[in-house]
Amino acid sequence: MPGARCSDERDDQHQRDQDPHVGHVLSGMAWVKIPKENHPLFYDRLPRDRRVETLQMFGAAAAKVNGHLFGGLFARSFMVKLGPGDLETALALEGAERFDPMGNGRVMGDSVLMPEEMMDDPEEMRAWLAKAFAHAVTLPKKQAKKAPAAKQKPAVTPRAGKSKDRRASPAARGPRSPRPRRPA
Repeated sequence: MPGARCSDERDDQHQRDQDPHVGHVLSGMAWVKIPKENHPLFYDRLPRDRRVETLQMFGAAAAKVNGHLFGGLFARSFMVKLGPGDLETALALEGAERFDPMGNGRVMGDSVLMPEEMMDDPEEMRAWLAKAFAHAVTLPKKQAKKAPAAKQKPAVTPRAGKSKDRRASPAARGPRSPRPRRPA
């Protein structure tokens, strides 16, 4: 029946209506708003290294080193970019999965979305962020992107026989009427 929704769709819609952290749906995966209380947890657990740069990506806290993103908040958890050995270890954890931010099967190669429970374990989260940082430091430094050149407006050339100023000349407008004076 066209337009009819199955019970699963109704249940999903009900869950989205009831949960304040669930937003709109993208490709079958609910977009979950990052809880504000996760931001200070993430910043506190980053490696204490002057090379760490923090930034906001799509409203989430993230960190990079030498131009390479190595971790960031996503949904109610965090993601890390890892080297091959650590990647397999992380994926073996219960609740960990390849990072697929849009939920459409296009995973980000060396990235893992860590289990939500790790947000409550400062030492474990700190250890995974340190592993991601250590991997990112080994990558060649990214060159800063050049700012795009300012577009130049094409020069406007007056048409032959026409004046550049399109306003009528004072003589063509006729005599001016006096302006009413404003009371002081």
